[in-house]
Amino acid sequence: MNPDETTISSLREALRVSPDNVPLRLHLADSLLAMKRPAEAEQEYRIALKGDAGSVSIKCRLARAFFDQEKFSHAQVIVEELLKLPDTPAEARLLQVRLLLREGEMDRAVRQYKQAVVDDPDLADLSIEARLGIDADELTSEVLDGRVRAAHESPESAPDFDVERPSTTFADVGGMEAVKDEIRMKIIHPLEQPELFKAYGKPIGGGILMYGPPGCGKTHMARATAGEVKAAFLSVGLNDVLEMWIGQSERNLHELFELARSRTPCVLFFDEVDALGASRTDMKQSAGRQLINQFLAELDGVDSSNEGVLVLAATNAPWHLDSAFRRPGRFDRIIFVPPPDEPARAEILRVILEGKPVRDVDFARIASKTDRCSGADLKALVDITIEAKLREAMQRGVPSPITTRDLLASVKQLKPTTKEWLSTARNYALYSNQGGLYDDILSYMKLA
Repeated sequence: MNPDETTISSLREALRVSPDNVPLRLHLADSLLAMKRPAEAEQEYRIALKGDAGSVSIKCRLARAFFDQEKFSHAQVIVEELLKLPDTPAEARLLQVRLLLREGEMDRAVRQYKQAVVDDPDLADLSIEARLGIDADELTSEVLDGRVRAAHESPESAPDFDVERPSTTFADVGGMEAVKDEIRMKIIHPLEQPELFKAYGKPIGGGILMYGPPGCGKTHMARATAGEVKAAFLSVGLNDVLEMWIGQSERNLHELFELARSRTPCVLFFDEVDALGASRTDMKQSAGRQLINQFLAELDGVDSSNEGVLVLAATNAPWHLDSAFRRPGRFDRIIFVPPPDEPARAEILRVILEGKPVRDVDFARIASKTDRCSGADLKALVDITIEAKLREAMQRGVPSPITTRDLLASVKQLKPTTKEWLSTARNYALYSNQGGLYDDILSYMKLA
């Protein structure tokens, strides 16, 4: 029987009486995960792990909770630890398969999946098998550049993509005013005043590439852009494009652009675009080069007009992107998205804490203590604070609201994740900036 809210309430009530009951807490966490509430499940798994720090089973479940929240790097860290064990749990192998599929590493995914099913036949998943192509006759097929070239034809069914109509607007995005201004001029104003732009021969559409450290709101900004102009929104990840079948990735990319052209105005957003458009000079595989050539052709609108198709892309590593993407007419606006400034951090904290029990929180003071923290870091700050409040509530038996003091105490445990990225970016900005692409980084770091 599927868990419901009554089950959850009963389990929580039982845990108030017996907070150290690890099996009971795992039952609650598993129920929350089944109800597609992975963030809450994560909190329970973390508490359970403190009571049984060596449990492989709990670590597996925590990794799945991370994966379901799209915290892929967190999941990967746990999975890699489990894969080093003499008796690697089959569930960890299956989760590794899902992570490898995101990265397009089909041949490694095939090996891990086969081993997982050997270890536990009950884990067999037909949808994963279809994506891996492991039903192909291995004597008449081969893996080429990480993709299967089979004797039989690749699937004929067209890829299925979700088209959103986001309600998020710029009003829901804290800070980032410079980015908003660029997007208004490139995307919003042409749609609101088409005659004026046509008078100057300026087409509606084009591309904007946002780059910067992870967790700073690039995806959120893309979704808000679509909401601002009431446009359709297509968010494209690696899984939506990369396939093992030769030529299928290129077909998927074409289908995405065709769908966007049929739904204008449409914001077509490519996350981690450097994975799809890596520099061809670094590539040895011909298949990767063909995908980039297809991408460039779609951006140029070689066979179809891109009028009304608004292409946004995000990358954490612009230095890995093929320089051909930066040619005018493709991604001709390249915008640095830095960590949020102090007013933006205060606004982000206000949004994150909305609906949670708080009392007299001085958001400006907290923001002043979180220099160079990303939006994701601020979310982690709130999570750390909530965990501390939960421990306090379990000990005292009475919950209490979050205060400024609680958040300031958690700040001491937080290290901005943007520092590593900024250190790498600084080297590119200083030593590989012949075209001035990274001038914004130099300005932000006060090196110009």
